Amino acid sequence: MANPTGEQFEITRGNARAVITEIGAGLRAFEVGGVPYVEAFAEDEKPPKGAGQVLLPWPNRTKGGQWDYQGEKQQLPITEEARGNAIHGLTRHEEWELLEHAESSITLAIDVPAQEGWPVPLRATITYEISPRELVVTHEIRNEGESPIGVGLGTHPYFRIGDVPTDELTLTLPASRVRPYLGDEQMPYADEQDVEGTEYDFRSGKVLEGVDLDTAFGGLSVAEDGNHHHVLSHGDRELLVWAGPDFRWAQVFTPADLVGRGRAVAIEPMTCPADALNTGTDLIELEPASSWTGSWGIRVR
Repeated sequence: MANPTGEQFEITRGNARAVITEIGAGLRAFEVGGVPYVEAFAEDEKPPKGAGQVLLPWPNRTKGGQWDYQGEKQQLPITEEARGNAIHGLTRHEEWELLEHAESSITLAIDVPAQEGWPVPLRATITYEISPRELVVTHEIRNEGESPIGVGLGTHPYFRIGDVPTDELTLTLPASRVRPYLGDEQMPYADEQDVEGTEYDFRSGKVLEGVDLDTAFGGLSVAEDGNHHHVLSHGDRELLVWAGPDFRWAQVFTPADLVGRGRAVAIEPMTCPADALNTGTDLIELEPASSWTGSWGIRVR
């Protein structure tokens, strides 16, 4: 296959446009009126630092790739070799099946078979639907096995507001709890703690200049619409990243060296934090033949 992300699928409505990839079912571009609102990358490039990828059936890291399922030790492939962990699930480098492609929406699916380290088969679908100022992403995960399983899901978009430098953006998060980054530990996140009085309190908004994060935020308050609201803003321009109530965590990552951009900011809606396969924290419990559905979206205001 010529492109590392496979075929490229465009959806449009009005002057809004998004591009979805066949490999990983990731979000490669989203723009309104020609103004980019996610960090895009060329179709012949791999997604830099996980840009736009879907993280399934767990987001972030599983320590040592090891976890227990019904009393049996599981060993996932080590995909973060520097630390010896299994990172970001099993589907982001796999080909998804195109189920439906309309002008303003697309649905793709993937089967996750029982395999080394993952004992229960799943089927997942993802639907992207675009409107003139919004992109809505809906996930479904179904347990295709004969035993219950706990799963997690996340997504990894980097956001921007046109050509405004990342350091000039203001980040507002509805998070009262945090798991700070610890550096080079094997599982590089501290225990959950309160944000009150710390540098991790973004409830009133902070300019990103000088902010360095690879951090999981929890204790997310719910807005009037029943969703969690994460906001990037600059003057009277605002980008709302909303996530349904099951997306109880948001990972925020501010790398200094995203290809083609330099400083960047990822806001990653997640249903559970790192190492949830071991801790059980906020896993989605699926009985045989049962499904879970959840949505998040990007709204330009």
